[in-house]
Amino acid sequence: LPLTIALPARSAEPAVDIKQLRYEAAHKDRRIIFDNDGNEVVYYMDEATPEALLKKRTTGVLNTQVDTIIYCTWSSGFSYFTHNTKAGVPFVSTAEEPGKGPNSGFSNNKTQALFDVGLDPLTIVTDYCRKNEIEILWSMRMNDIHDAWGAWYSPVLFPPVKKEHPEWLIGTKDNRPPNGSWTSVDYAVPEIRDMAFSYFEEVCNNYDVDGVELDFFRHPVYFKRFAFEGTTTPEERQMMTDLITRIRVMADEVGTRRGRPILITVRVPDSVDYCRDMGLDIERWMKDDLIDIMVVSGYFRLNPWEESVALGKKYDVPIYPSLSESRHRDAEAKKIRSSIESYRARAMDVWQSGAAGVYMFNFFASPHPLWSELGDPKALTRLDKVYTTGARGLEELNYWNKKGKQYLHREHLSPEEPRTVAPGETANVVLRVDQPEPDAVVTLSLRIKDNVATDSLAVVYKDITLEQIASEGNWRTYKVIPSAIHTGMNRIAFTNEHTAPNAIIIDDMNLRVSYPKK
Repeated sequence: LPLTIALPARSAEPAVDIKQLRYEAAHKDRRIIFDNDGNEVVYYMDEATPEALLKKRTTGVLNTQVDTIIYCTWSSGFSYFTHNTKAGVPFVSTAEEPGKGPNSGFSNNKTQALFDVGLDPLTIVTDYCRKNEIEILWSMRMNDIHDAWGAWYSPVLFPPVKKEHPEWLIGTKDNRPPNGSWTSVDYAVPEIRDMAFSYFEEVCNNYDVDGVELDFFRHPVYFKRFAFEGTTTPEERQMMTDLITRIRVMADEVGTRRGRPILITVRVPDSVDYCRDMGLDIERWMKDDLIDIMVVSGYFRLNPWEESVALGKKYDVPIYPSLSESRHRDAEAKKIRSSIESYRARAMDVWQSGAAGVYMFNFFASPHPLWSELGDPKALTRLDKVYTTGARGLEELNYWNKKGKQYLHREHLSPEEPRTVAPGETANVVLRVDQPEPDAVVTLSLRIKDNVATDSLAVVYKDITLEQIASEGNWRTYKVIPSAIHTGMNRIAFTNEHTAPNAIIIDDMNLRVSYPKK
């Protein structure tokens, strides 16, 4: 008998081209992306109201250059969230820090109080952004291990899934890996990948977000093999790619139904090789149209921004360098790199690289002048700046990968990585700078370890020998002619002209550009 097939009736509405809509949304202008890790719900709210939540970090960026907010609903510990999840576990703990009293630890956590009156932190922020035409993306820390720090809160953040399935973790307290933490879940376990997928599926279906972010920097260990050996297999990389593919297909299906795309953003190390070895095949993700936006850098930075930008242009994926807070352990170096002038210089570096925009991580001051400065390179031109070889240090790199320095391909001079200039020898440093205006006052400052005499030190900027104009403590300051500076990499040479065995160790350096105040 002939088979009769019932064909669906033709719709009067044209089909949604979700890929084209995704492309247009991914490539729109974003001056500043603000990553809010969402811990104001746990620590800082005065009362369980939308106003109390929004005033801590959100309302202060309204009418600034912040075009996009990334909102992470806690996820400190795989499966814990502060949105009203059924797939995961709501983090409603109000545990006090032992010995600190009733106003300590998580005692101020307003998550359950919001739920009790029918409110949800993710909905509150999403509705506010929608009302004020700010793009809003939900972020998940893909393998958060704050439960491993050995702090008072670590046992509280150790989620039920890790207690019930210790075999799904990459190690144990007695068998700790050399790279990262033993409490990381192992994405080689199918159940872990299924759980991760379910968290994204739930948010995409239940919340009116413009996209989702997979934050692979919180924290950058995903496979047991990487944790113990520093590498992964092609099969393991395929496992992660399959997970990304599942999320991509699901997000496109949801986006098609609602007629508006759901973007997929990933936050990853700024190195194809490093990502590959930890199990993330980012180049394939871009090539196969699995991701829409890529954010690079976090705890550490491995390359000049131009390398990531070139990769993104190859596959037509916008790149947003992440300006994370300084983690230098040296207090003086950290203070310099945490200054508003340092953030301005770092942002100029981003814009000069050709990146799509600036991504701000672990910067929560709201309101703050930087929200109205960093997204406009023209406005930054005549603002004071401080340039260093990098705000992020190397200690974090060594923690997550004991062999991590093999991936480092950028200049670095700091207390962690000083320059020793032996008698009769020259050390060179390359510093990324932007050409200042002619009326700028430019100085180069060097910190000399042990405050040894530097009479024999000749400092040459390009081909000009600099004049020392100040000496205070272990700092030496030199005058730089603005016209000697060009936008891009500038070479600085340090020659120790001493004839006696007196090495000079330079353990920090910065270039300061200042303008006359009107």
